[in-house]
Amino acid sequence: MPASGYRSLSLWHDTMDDDFTPRPGLDRDVEVDVAIVGAGYTGLWTAYHLVRADPTVRVAVIEREIAGFGASGRNGGWCSALFPASLQRMASERGRDAAVRMQHQLHDTVASVGAIAAEEGIDCHFDQGGYLSVARNPAQLERVRAEVADFHAWGFGPDDHRLLDAHEVAEFAQVSDALGGSWTPHCAAIHPARLVRGLAAAVERRGVTIYERTSAVDVGSRRVVTPHGTVRAEHVVLATEGYTPTVAGRRRAIAPVYSLMTATEPLGDDIWQQIGLERRTTFADNRHLVVYGQRTRDGRIAFGGRGAPYHYASRLSSAYERDERVHAMLRRILVELFPVLRDVAFTHAWGGNLGVPRDWFPSVRHDKHTGLAFAGGYVGDGVATSALAGRTLAAMISGDDPDDLASLPWAGRTSRAWEPEPLRWLGVNAVTALMTSADWSERRTGRSSRAASAFWTAMGQ
Repeated sequence: MPASGYRSLSLWHDTMDDDFTPRPGLDRDVEVDVAIVGAGYTGLWTAYHLVRADPTVRVAVIEREIAGFGASGRNGGWCSALFPASLQRMASERGRDAAVRMQHQLHDTVASVGAIAAEEGIDCHFDQGGYLSVARNPAQLERVRAEVADFHAWGFGPDDHRLLDAHEVAEFAQVSDALGGSWTPHCAAIHPARLVRGLAAAVERRGVTIYERTSAVDVGSRRVVTPHGTVRAEHVVLATEGYTPTVAGRRRAIAPVYSLMTATEPLGDDIWQQIGLERRTTFADNRHLVVYGQRTRDGRIAFGGRGAPYHYASRLSSAYERDERVHAMLRRILVELFPVLRDVAFTHAWGGNLGVPRDWFPSVRHDKHTGLAFAGGYVGDGVATSALAGRTLAAMISGDDPDDLASLPWAGRTSRAWEPEPLRWLGVNAVTALMTSADWSERRTGRSSRAASAFWTAMGQ
């Protein structure tokens, strides 16, 4: 892809003052202390925390395309404390106290991302207006009430998760047919490509070398082999998220699932007066098939969701990033939420893959004997989560862990491998079909889907 082609990856790339000229690739053998494969959030946050703690550590980042090419540059721009695994599921790993401490760490990480961005001069449009989850039918309202009650049972009060009636929802956003909802302050809207590109520049200023347009053809203990040179390092970090199946020997470690997005033209003040979102509160309704939206700094709505199919054998292709059926569905849902948008133009449509582990539980691990480390499997909740993962990996690698991050529930664990094909293809796409069917049934009847509830129970959610 020519440098100019990167601008077409997403709205976020298209609205950056950046020509995306790739950094030089690796053309020789090098030796460093830490080699990181992947210049997305996980890899760059790991590098950042390593060199911030010890400016003498030598770090090299290997990236097949450019920094921010993948999900880190294309996502919905929610820097949230959401986590794919429930508190109960986390507690089953390390106990109740560890689960609660993990959630508090996620809360703190949201604000920390904004603080570090400001300190490093990264204008990533960070606005912590919280997250609004809206219930638009009785089944959704039942789930919202149960979710808030569950957080309260774990010791998180209304300052963390607050139940809303329909009038209180309207104070945030004029969502059609709202019966109620919930709000948490622990989420910020950001411009994701500005954050990841800014992080790349920040680590370079601190001495990290980023090799772009450089493929890692073999990743092993103490080494990363590329077509034109080998990086030898005491520690090797695999930070490839949805691209993990492209790494030799790891095809079944993560399932890459596509999430697609669309964006409106900049909206006039008259339309915003009928929508709200003055604080750039991120929003979604409580359907099973996830959707997510934000008001951008330049006055658009960027809106995305699941629904695209998983592709056989974990195949990845730029052709999968645009799917007119799914993009049309997203535009339709957004207009359902805000009917005032029925006549506005949609200017961008894009997508990208996210990483899903077999048990929907992200992990962070480092093997002291082999030097190999991994973090990922965020299931689409990776903006703040990857920042905490990078900080945790840096602590594990350096051995300096004053906050005891290595004892958190996701640390040191490994999800079991996905099933071989065709079982993987059948299973992942069956889940998408189940969620779609459950949402249709709940809209029609107002009653919760037993099949969907059974699935989430089986997943430990």
